[in-house]
Amino acid sequence: MFENQHPELKKEEGYTSPASSLPLHELKMLQGYIHEQNLQNLGTLIPNYKKVFILIKFFKSKKNQLVEIYSRNHDEVIHTLGKVETVGRDFVMLKTLFTRIWIPYAAIHSATSPFGVPNIPSTHQHIVIDQELRRKLLTNFGETVSKKHQLRQQFYEELLETNLKTWKGTNFSIYSGKIYSGKVKDISTGKIHSTEKQEREILLPKVNYLKQARIVSFVQQMMNKLFKRN
Repeated sequence: MFENQHPELKKEEGYTSPASSLPLHELKMLQGYIHEQNLQNLGTLIPNYKKVFILIKFFKSKKNQLVEIYSRNHDEVIHTLGKVETVGRDFVMLKTLFTRIWIPYAAIHSATSPFGVPNIPSTHQHIVIDQELRRKLLTNFGETVSKKHQLRQQFYEELLETNLKTWKGTNFSIYSGKIYSGKVKDISTGKIHSTEKQEREILLPKVNYLKQARIVSFVQQMMNKLFKRN
């Protein structure tokens, strides 16, 4: 009766071959070990990208969990504590109670879990895909994914430039050696166009840190949508 209810445990004829002769718990541990070794080998073969590969792996494993990051803004060291909200191809975005923070991987010196915080995967890392959403993904994948931020994060790793386009018209503090505060007017290829007392162009590769007040940005986004409708 037990094997009938759990055919994946049955190794007799009549079922497809199991992935391994090992017990499932041991196989899971072995797969994790192989994945880590493959990541290290890939980093050895492509050393310029090793840091990015490992940071992406680390932040994805900490989605919606608290992390501690030390990053650089030229000679200044910035200490950041927040929950992982978005893991991009070249940046991570953290969220605190009042702020959102974008940190490019190139500016990160080290990242870890804060001392005393249990290393427990969050159930919020997963997206519940019901039958209606499944149908939309199968029949209209591109439009369905593009409309939902969570689905974009699930299927794609955005560039910082692409992610920031979502926040056009909102205020940022941009750390690029100096700190510039103002509204992001536009994002073009490799550049942020911001307005402070005067318009300014900031090169994206020079950006080390971005910070935004969540409540202010929410109000600004609502106002931008309202003006577009009118």
